[in-house]
Amino acid sequence: MNPPDPENPDESPGVPGFRSWRGVYIFVFGFFVLVVVLLAIFSRYFA
Repeated sequence: MNPPDPENPDESPGVPGFRSWRGVYIFVFGFFVLVVVLLAIFSRYFA
């Protein structure tokens, strides 16, 4: 039994704007980093 091919188009995430799961993961990680940075900035600004 062969393992699934990571570049197989049948494994598309089904999310508009993303062709692969890697793109979804990078977007989510980038958004998480942005939120953490903004929380750090706002905590200094409003403290």
